Amino acid sequence: MNLSVIYSRTNDGVEAPQVTVEVHLSNGLPGFSIVGLAELAVKESKDRVRAAIINSNFDFPAKRITVSLAPADIPKDGGRFDLPIALGILAASGQIPADKLDQYEFIGELSLGGQLRSVKGVLPTAFSANQAKRMLFVPLDNANEASLMKSLPVYAANHLLQICNHLADIEKLSLFSVTAEKKEPDYLIDINEVKGQFQAKRALEIAAAGNHHLMMIGPPGTGKTMLAKRLATILPPMTESEALESATIASISDQGFKVDNWGLRPVRDPHHTSSGVALVGGGSKVRPGEISLAHNGILFLDELTEFDRRVLDVLREPLETGEITISRAARQATYPAKFQLIAAMNPCPQGLDCDFRSNCQCSIEQQRRYRSKLSAPFLDRIDLQIEVLRLPREDLQKPAQGESSQQVRERVVAARKHQIRRQGKANQFLGNKEIESVCTISKADEALLAQVMDKFRLSARAYHRILKVSRTIADLSGSEQIETNHISEAVSYRAMDRLNAR
Repeated sequence: MNLSVIYSRTNDGVEAPQVTVEVHLSNGLPGFSIVGLAELAVKESKDRVRAAIINSNFDFPAKRITVSLAPADIPKDGGRFDLPIALGILAASGQIPADKLDQYEFIGELSLGGQLRSVKGVLPTAFSANQAKRMLFVPLDNANEASLMKSLPVYAANHLLQICNHLADIEKLSLFSVTAEKKEPDYLIDINEVKGQFQAKRALEIAAAGNHHLMMIGPPGTGKTMLAKRLATILPPMTESEALESATIASISDQGFKVDNWGLRPVRDPHHTSSGVALVGGGSKVRPGEISLAHNGILFLDELTEFDRRVLDVLREPLETGEITISRAARQATYPAKFQLIAAMNPCPQGLDCDFRSNCQCSIEQQRRYRSKLSAPFLDRIDLQIEVLRLPREDLQKPAQGESSQQVRERVVAARKHQIRRQGKANQFLGNKEIESVCTISKADEALLAQVMDKFRLSARAYHRILKVSRTIADLSGSEQIETNHISEAVSYRAMDRLNAR
């Protein structure tokens, strides 16, 4: 038999489309060619595969070898096709049996000695292989990641010979057992370490319970960053599907997936010099950006006004839709981006000792020009906007008091479970029709909100966000109905609206 067919997969965004590796041996001058939109790293596999086959004590056929990676219109990159190409050559030359190859899928890079090296993007491959009802061969270093798909039979090997012996029924490999388990977060920080700032801690609890976006405004040294870092300690644990989604994004990124992070909510804090491509993704080879790496987790933007305004405005669509579509001339990719935005900013250019009032040395015009770095549509998408003012010296000298992260998290988890039972999602993701049914208020409260909208010139989006925050406050208090005090508290968390209405 001079033709063999091996199944593998490539990466295309968060998807892993099937690649059929066809190997044909024909008479003529010895040669080795790879077709099928293979990029340079794939074409270089010719030398790695040849050396790996020879150093594994197999014969490298002195024939014309043609390798086709189908479909031909999908780009293929990386070293993941080394293993399927090598097995295809061995099967086409009759050195290993080919009758059971259609039951498996193979990915892995080969060293010159035949050892298997890890590759990126294993989790999407495992998911797709499971859907295709095939077993998967991966390098041993990728086995924990592949085994996260618990219903998928995974075989792990260190060397090309191990896989060949398995296929030839000489020495069978055992199915890899699952060793990756979701971990309970063990944080070294706690929210009770923050002195004072009771309104900020309350806003943090509301944000965690309803998955709301939060912005903190205050002079340097008031604890904004300290508070933001402690949000992760009060968030509900990830579900199995959320953990898989976040792990898939990490798997296809340049950083790769780390098993130690399985089940932990991602926290990303890009520097304010980051570009729009770094935040939302893109590049010549489309890769996920910070907002996708923060999927089901936290995106913390410190010194918010130091980010370029155009960079922040690219966040407007994903803040609304929970995903980002990146279009290039050659290809298009869609990545999930359901992140929780936590932002911190100084109140004015001078910053120090500023409280927007008597202490500020900046003029009203300087303050407005400084706030204009943030566009109104961007601010409109942030549910909670609070002031974090400087604490009196006597409060700083007192020992830290207040509830621990564990105590706050218990209330947050109870409120989030109630939301899941009621509507199947956190309050942040309620649609307009769901708001009408879930966030009903009395006629008197409707009149109150109408006054607030007129006074602060609020948009319809801001109106809906106030209702969703009110619903979360009611859930935290155990109330089935949104009351006037819940709406009043939600309105109090609109600091930028009050400032811009002056």
